[in-house]
Amino acid sequence: MARYLVLGGAGYIGSHTVYELIANGDEVVVADSLVTGHRQAVHPGAAFERGDIRDRAFMNSLFQKYGIDCVIHFAASSLVGESVNDPLKYYNNNVSGTVSVLEAMAQNGVKNIVFSSSAAVYGEPQRVPITEDAQKCPTNPYGATKRTME
Repeated sequence: MARYLVLGGAGYIGSHTVYELIANGDEVVVADSLVTGHRQAVHPGAAFERGDIRDRAFMNSLFQKYGIDCVIHFAASSLVGESVNDPLKYYNNNVSGTVSVLEAMAQNGVKNIVFSSSAAVYGEPQRVPITEDAQKCPTNPYGATKRTME
């Protein structure tokens, strides 16, 4: 049994992942700002902490309070159109947020992370289906931030 910290665990994909982890017998802590996530989507068996991944004190408190073994990172702004209109929001939230997560992990001795990227890192694919060795050439700020986060 492991103790997972699921960032963005009140979002669609994150909440479904939490349900699977708990069904597997794992302990789960969900951290979400609820800017786009929904508190009611969080499994009742998961611990829940509301906060922003860019807040280093918040992130450190999670590792210290819960003794996390692994991070699953879904927390990101993810609307392509919005990223074109407000790219700085996407770089700030997605890239700076990931830096904050990685620094907190390092400070607290946590070495395991599962990162949820996006097909947007490939831009317009040269062939379908897209394989992981395909050229990465994002065509919008959202895809560019996901590539940077990788």
